[in-house]
Formats: sequence, C-alpha cells, structure tokens
Amino acid sequence: ISRSGNTMTNTVSDPPALGRIVRETRRALGLTQPKLALSAGVGVRFLVDIERGKATAQIGKIMQVLAALGIEMQLSPPTTVKATDARP
Repeated sequence: ISRSGNTMTNTVSDPPALGRIVRETRRALGLTQPKLALSAGVGVRFLVDIERGKATAQIGKIMQVLAALGIEMQLSPPTTVKATDARP
C-alpha cells in the first residue's frame, strides 16, 4: 500500500495492519469517521470495522475507502512464483 504522491509504503499481512493504516491516514488527513464514510460511500459501521481489523470479504468497499484516502494498493507476487505458476 502506498499513499499517492508519497513514497511511504507498508506491507499489509492481515486485517489489523490494514485497519491501522486506514485509521492513521484518516487522522493525518484530519477526517472524522463519518466524513470519510460519506466520502467513500460506505457506512460508518463498516469503516469502524475496518479500523478495528475485522476481516471482511467486501473488497470493493475497502477499495472505496482506500481511494477516498488517496491510498493505492499494489500487489506483488512472491519472487519465487512464476507467472505460469499462477494459472488455474
């Protein structure tokens, strides 16, 4: 995960790590949970759950929150995995 226009990157290995990044970024931007939820088009309860590290399968909504914070997500496969290994 990296913030747009910033060189900061974080490795996210679990939901609590993602929640910390969302919370810290929201606070750094001076946003309240209700304001971010409105901006991202999600409910406040959903945002609270993300910040608490609750596991969720609603990746679309998580992407909306990250976009509202100006965070882009980049995925990198392990260096030992070849592109042909990832095919079903």
